[in-house]
Amino acid sequence: MTSATTATPTNPAAEQRQVVPPEDRYATELAFLAAHDTGPRPPGWRLTPHAAVTFVMGSAGQSLILPADAADVPEGLPRRLVIEQKFVGERALVERCVITLAGERGLLLVGEPGTAKSLLSELLAAAVCGTSALTVQGTAGTTEDQLKYGWNYALLLAQGPSRSALVASPVLSAMTTGAVARVEEITRCLPEVQDALVSLLSERRVAVPELAGGPDAQLHAAPGFTLIATANLRDKGVSEMSAALKRRFNFETIGPISDLDTETELVRRQSRAAVERTGARYGVDDAVLEVLVTAFRELRGGRTAEGWEVERPSTVMSTAEAVSVATALGLAAAYFPADRDPLRLLPGHLLGVVRKDDPADAARLLGYWDGAVRRRAEAGATTWRTLWDLRAVLED
Repeated sequence: MTSATTATPTNPAAEQRQVVPPEDRYATELAFLAAHDTGPRPPGWRLTPHAAVTFVMGSAGQSLILPADAADVPEGLPRRLVIEQKFVGERALVERCVITLAGERGLLLVGEPGTAKSLLSELLAAAVCGTSALTVQGTAGTTEDQLKYGWNYALLLAQGPSRSALVASPVLSAMTTGAVARVEEITRCLPEVQDALVSLLSERRVAVPELAGGPDAQLHAAPGFTLIATANLRDKGVSEMSAALKRRFNFETIGPISDLDTETELVRRQSRAAVERTGARYGVDDAVLEVLVTAFRELRGGRTAEGWEVERPSTVMSTAEAVSVATALGLAAAYFPADRDPLRLLPGHLLGVVRKDDPADAARLLGYWDGAVRRRAEAGATTWRTLWDLRAVLED
């Protein structure tokens, strides 16, 4: 029996990039799933909705096998493949997202910073249309042109308004090709810029007044077009979305990872990968990672596993921040092995995290040390005893 094969990047150029987009990183998986599931697909989709969910959530460690009669199988594609889990969350949430996109309705992913909203939007776009690159990054400086279209002014001056002189935005490109567009941090855009999406999502066309009277006066959405936007709950007051725009989206809230072991494994996997990309050996042991993730979870939730109350810092203690700290500990252990014990570096890194939004949060971290850390140290927990002995680091 052929052993299960894991997917690896098929594009040699991927090795030269720090971050490889999912359509390249998981090209083998996408091609395999397209050949494996031959069920009905919504217009313009590369995968079936069921296969799209499997791409995001993985095959639970089980090998999928291509049907013997599978047609149009790319050369070199394995006959058997384990699909990697890429997003940690509820499968039902991912299924709702996929159904929203299958209905060609806008999808808005909301949640605290660091909860993998952008990752999920990238994975969904790659599964549906094969690219996650049709993206607009929302900022206070984002203009309506970046959501609709602009002009090549050299051509505009040379030949006047024409379709060839028009420069399509990523959203317009997605519309005309039947793909998925992504708008990151939509609430960071000014309200008048956000509202450029209202008619686009309801009428599914963009008017080009400069080309009035010609065939390109209106550009229409091709079947399959839809839009995924993300918004941080902490940014809700930056530019509140209008009621009209909200009605064009289905909202899905992405929450923190609920299980300690699952979050610890995610932090371990991602920090290990980040360290090993530098060519260094990963040297953060499981005890340090468990303490790190436990501290993040308890500060984030305001309560310890024992039920003790903890004053929550204003800073978001996200899983993404935990990965950054674990990566820093791993790099320190790799490059300064003689004098860098990862556990002894942890208090300083935690202090750096909580000070990002409010320097007063340092006192809240110290309160956590004087409460949960001290009580565990007194109960005889060796790792927590070491952390308690390092309390002075937090007073610097």
